[in-house]
Parts: sequence; C-alpha cells; structure tokens
Amino acid sequence: MKDKRHRSCMENRELSWLKFNERVLEEANCQETPLMERLKFLSIFTSNLDEFYMVRVGTLTDLALVEPDDRDSKTGMTAQEQLAAIYRETAPLYAQRDRAFAELTTLMAQAGISQLHYDELKPSEQKLVEKEFYRTVLPVLSPQIIDTRHPFPHIDNKQLNVAVSLRHKDHTMFGIIPLPGSVPRMLFVDREQLRYILMEEVLLQFAPKVFDMYKVGEKAIICITRNADIDADAGMYDEDLDYRQHMKKVLKKRMRLAPVRLEVQGDISEGFIKYLRGKLGITREQVFLCAAPLDLSFCFALTGQLPAPLVSQLTDAPFTPQQPALVKQGEPVLRQVLKRDILLSYPYESMNPFLRLIKEASEDKNVLSIKITLYRIARQAKLAEYLIAAAENGKEVFVLMELRARFDEQNNIEWAQRLEEAGCRVIYGMDHYKVHSKICLITRREHGRLQTITQVGTGNYNEKTAKLYTDLALITANPQIGADATAFFKNMSIGNLHGSYGQLWVAPCCFKQNVLRCIDEQIALAGSGQPAGVMMKFNSLTDIDVMEKLIEASCAGVPCQLIVRGICCLVPGVEGLTENITIISIVGRYLEHSRVYCFGVGQQMKMYISSGDMMSRNTMHRVEVSCPVYDPALRQRILHMMQVMLGDNVKARQLGADGRYRIRHPDGQIPVDSQQCFMDQAILDAQKQPVAGQSSASRGLWQKLRGLFGR
Repeated sequence: MKDKRHRSCMENRELSWLKFNERVLEEANCQETPLMERLKFLSIFTSNLDEFYMVRVGTLTDLALVEPDDRDSKTGMTAQEQLAAIYRETAPLYAQRDRAFAELTTLMAQAGISQLHYDELKPSEQKLVEKEFYRTVLPVLSPQIIDTRHPFPHIDNKQLNVAVSLRHKDHTMFGIIPLPGSVPRMLFVDREQLRYILMEEVLLQFAPKVFDMYKVGEKAIICITRNADIDADAGMYDEDLDYRQHMKKVLKKRMRLAPVRLEVQGDISEGFIKYLRGKLGITREQVFLCAAPLDLSFCFALTGQLPAPLVSQLTDAPFTPQQPALVKQGEPVLRQVLKRDILLSYPYESMNPFLRLIKEASEDKNVLSIKITLYRIARQAKLAEYLIAAAENGKEVFVLMELRARFDEQNNIEWAQRLEEAGCRVIYGMDHYKVHSKICLITRREHGRLQTITQVGTGNYNEKTAKLYTDLALITANPQIGADATAFFKNMSIGNLHGSYGQLWVAPCCFKQNVLRCIDEQIALAGSGQPAGVMMKFNSLTDIDVMEKLIEASCAGVPCQLIVRGICCLVPGVEGLTENITIISIVGRYLEHSRVYCFGVGQQMKMYISSGDMMSRNTMHRVEVSCPVYDPALRQRILHMMQVMLGDNVKARQLGADGRYRIRHPDGQIPVDSQQCFMDQAILDAQKQPVAGQSSASRGLWQKLRGLFGR
C-alpha cells in the first residue's frame, strides 16, 4: 500500500463479503416481500455461506499453514487473524438465520403450509411416517458404528448425517447415519393440508430403530463443510494428459479435502462436540450450532408443491422477459444488427434475439465461422445445440470452453465433449488464467466482402441465469470492434495473453491499465476546473491499485459513484480521503450482475460494458473483455439505467464511513425500486402502451422518472 493512511478507508475482503451475505439475509426479513420469496432468500444466504466456507475459508486455512506471516494488503491481517474474525462474525449470522426461519415457519403455518417435528404429528401421521421409513428409507441406509474395529468414516462434503452416542453393555461408542441422496428431503403427511416433515428429522426420530441393539443417548443432525479450493492446474502439465479427464479427477478430489466447518442441528453436549472435533481436526470456533435446518435447498422445491392460489399469494408476480422493442420480430436479427447496434438487458428483455442470431448464423450460407467463449451454460442449452448445428452445416465453430468454472465443471466437461464430437473446435483456456470473458464473433462473406458481427456481454451465455441475473449484451457490426474480436480469438488459440487491441479492453493485458488511465484523465480535468466524474457498476471491488486511484480521484474533487453488489474493500465518506465517493449495493429480486464503466460527463463520457470486476483475480489473473458503447441511443439508455439504480431507495443500501450498510428510506420521496422500474419499462417498451393492471402509481412513477433522469 502506497499510503498507510489509506488503511483507514479499507475493509477486509472476507468481512466485506459477510456483510454482503447479511444484506441477503435482510431480504428474508423484509415484510414487503412475499413469504416464499423470503424463504428463498434464506436458502440463498445459506448456500452462499456454504460456498464461502468451501472456497474462501478453505483458501485462508491453507494460507495459514503455508504462509502464516502473509498479510492482507488492505488491513494488514494475517490469514489466521482473518479466520478468527470470520468465525466471530459468522456466529451472529447463524442466530439471525435461526430467528428468521422460526418467524417464517410460523407465518407459513398461518398461510397453510406446516413444516413439523415428529412430536407435532397426529398419531395417524406418525404411523404413516413409520411405514414410509421402513418401506423406502431403512433399506437404503448405510449406518456405521465407530469403535476400535470401525474407524471414523469419511463424511462427504455438505452431506446431512445423523450422529448418535451409543451404549452397549459397559461400552460407549458413536454412530453415524448418512442421509442418502436418493431419499426425498420432504415427506408429506397430508398433501391437501400441506403438512410435511424433513427426512433428516425422520432419520433422527428412528435412529434407535437403526441401532436397535444399542441404547441411543444423544443425537443430532450434523453437516461437514470441506475445503473445495483446489488448484485445478496442479499436476496437469503432462503433455499426454487429457484435460477433461484431469478435471474429472479434480472434482472427485474436492469431496475429500479437509473439513473447515461443522454445523450441528440439535441439543448435544460439549463432550459430544469435542469428540467430533477431535475426529475432524477442527477448533471449537469452527463449530456452529443451529436451530434451522442445515440445508435449505428444499425451499425452492416447496413452491412446486403449492396449489396455484397459494403460489400467486406467496410468491412474486411472474415476470416474463420481454421482446426488445427495437428488435423486429419478423426480420432476421442478423440483418438488423448490420444496420444498427442492439443492446439487450437481461432479465427484463429476452435472450431470444441473441439465440435467434446464432441460429440464423448456423443456417446462413454466407457465414464462414462462429467463435465464442463459454464459461457457464445451461444444462439444456439451445445455444450449444445451435453451435452443433452450425458445425454440422459446415461452418467453422471455435469454442473456448472454460472447464474451471467453479461448481459448473461437470456440466462444462459434458458440453465440451458433445461439441467436440459434433465437429466444433474446442480448446480449454490458458494455464493459470481462467477465461471469464463473454464474447462471440460471427464472420461472414457477402458480395466478396467480409463482415463481422460481435457480441460482448457482462454475463454468461446461460439461458437459465439470463432470467435471474441482471446483465447487458451488446451486438454490433462495428468493423473496428470486429477486428479486435478477430485478434482476440487468434490470440486465445495460440495462448497469447498480451495481444494488442484498439477498441476492446482485454485482461490481463490492458483492462486495469485503461481503467486507471481513464480515472487519471478525470483527475486532470478536475484539476483544470472542468467537469469530471467516474460512475461504475460491478460485483466486487478488491483491486488495491484501483482503490488507491479512486482515493486519489476523490482527493482531487472527482465525484465517484459506485454500485457494488458484493465485496467492497473501499470505505466511502472518510474525511480527507474518500469524501467524494458514494457506494451503494442493490440486493433485490434479481442478482445484480452487469458491469458498466463510465468516465467523464456529457458527450465526452467514455462508456464500456465488461465481463470483469475490479478484483485482482479479474484484472490480473483472468481473461476478461470490455467493449465500448458508441451508439448515442444505447449510451443514453445505459446512462438512464445507472441513474435509476443510483436513485434506488427501496432495495439499495448505502455504505457509510463507519463501514456499515444502511437501507435508504424514501422519507416522503417517490419510492424507487430500480428492478421493478426496469420490469415495468420493459413491458411498456414492448407494448407501447400502459400495462394491463398496472397501477396508476406505477405509471405516475415512470412519468416522474422520465423527468428526473431525462428519458
């Protein structure tokens, strides 16, 4: 760190992430959010925390062993100090989750959906559960006692287990019953009345029947989280090694790495906990006692069990991504983009125009090649099917598939194999650099002249997440951008990470460098008394060079407005350092995922959309692509979206100088929920008339927003 004073406005990365997940948890407590959606936020909080412990805590655990004196560049904390802080900050989050789940369970019961403990069941329901246990559960169980002849078993990562203490004659021992993945999590005892019990509760109740020759003492549901942060590149530099086979071995290894957390649901003694700790090799700080279920993924499946009237009452009103108003239905997208640039805004607008473009290209006799980078795609992917069709139609199809997209590796391996078998040319990215870019290039020849159509996006080519994540996708026939895209794919095919580009910003060679240069330009403008500004939106901010440059800009009087969904290691509003920096985070119905970089004001503003965040891993250790937006109408549209988000006072939290996020309250102002605004606007743009059933207040809001933000 160049200036030690800057530590007063820096936050630790891991603790900042925990604050982000706390914002997710707050949505589970939002009274205005439908009940089932609140339950889903609780499930998302839980799965987020699972991944955080598998990856980030796993990384720090390794670092504490191999480099105990290494210190975080922002706060100067060692890995062990960070772990201690994480355990300390996690415990209150579990307490908040337990309270939220208890409240939601009560409200769900009032709404006619009852999750029950065994002793809450009617006698007839208990008989039904017992019958189901003996008929379908007991035959597939694999229980084990633990003694001198039966060593403590390997427990899979994130698998639910019932742990019990056992007594036989004068001997005390322990037992484990894994919950099989083949058994449904929910057992409905009355489908009409929507009464159900979780299968781990059934297993807990009938543990004495499983260990029928022993006397069962204490019993609890446990779940172990294992370090999943393995080096996917390690050991792969044998030139005869098949990379797909290597990744399959990596996935198997992940299930067996060292434990980093033990979760316990149930009231058990410290002696029992000490026994489990000893077997797992973890400290007491790594053990978390819970009242809520340890795995809340069943909450999503629960919605599918509800009758239609309850679904409409307890969930968000359904929203269908709209047909973009500027994309004509009857005209080929390929022809339209040759006339003008197209911008798609997911999930408010449909991904279909891009999919139509790929399908048209696969059938167009003038198309020579389709080249694309794939990081995460859906399990059922029309995009991949169209690429296969293109290859079968004789087009050159080049796919740069990133097999190291964490937790999507298996899906990517399977698609890579299918694409390769269909005749696509598939490569697997760079050593030590994940290819995270979202870029597609279509090259065609018409009347003897080459044409390029380039698509650059902020999100993955995933038809499922395009309905859940907010992202932008630019499709352009700009020949300079096309020339850069051509150079990019050539460089990727020969392993050149340091190519030269005129329009695109590509990491690791020039993405961060250009961001820093653009901020410097704004500092110079402010220094000469001219209007200046920085406005950026991304998922996380951890890059120390970018943060120090933003501090420098703030000190020079440059207004810096940042929308940062998740990790933010920069604290705004600190006197003498970050007074001119404003930072908000939006957590709402959709996952904010788009990345937008704007430098300057008015017509002089430089505007880019990007696949990359301001994290060192993105700027220095990944391949990312940022693309300029030149079309005046599209620039105005993106600027309008940024201004609406900055004006959000319903789902936005503002980061204060004390490091705390606070919900903005309208306080007499017009309530602005940016995501709801964009849904309303997408419908209005598609229909060109007020939406049927849309409230006058909503229509009035948009009239005022147009006045406020100049649209």
